[in-house]
Amino acid sequence: MLANAHIIVEGLVQGVGFRWFVARKAEALGLKGFVKNLYDGNVELEAEGERSLVEELIGQVKVGPRSAQVNNLRIEWREPQHRTAHFEIR
Repeated sequence: MLANAHIIVEGLVQGVGFRWFVARKAEALGLKGFVKNLYDGNVELEAEGERSLVEELIGQVKVGPRSAQVNNLRIEWREPQHRTAHFEIR
């Protein structure tokens, strides 16, 4: 079953390799979407693919790279968008 998760990651998540970490994990899982920094210091990401794989990515995002500190995830499940053919850093 395909799923799409729109996620805002709050915490110390900029300047610590967080976007690269997410992109690498998402690509390894075969997910599509994007990750980008927001002006308020948070990170936004959208992941699309098999729901179980999206949930696996969410579990990895909760931990993040060693230098990050994830305080909260705001997750919104959406209908698959089919907007991108791969996962990208914006």
